[in-house]
Amino acid sequence: MRVAPPPSTTVQDHVALAEIELCGELMIAASATEGERLSADLIDEVLKVTPAAPRSP
Repeated sequence: MRVAPPPSTTVQDHVALAEIELCGELMIAASATEGERLSADLIDEVLKVTPAAPRSP
């Protein structure tokens, strides 16, 4: 039985890789928390999200 060799070029989807990394960070945070759910503040902290500044009318 012959197996085809892997392609010579590697295709990477950088957006998908970043999303996978963020999901992993959330899973680690969720497994380390004592509560049933992560708070919105903790999720923002894990994802390194900052609140948006309020818009002036």
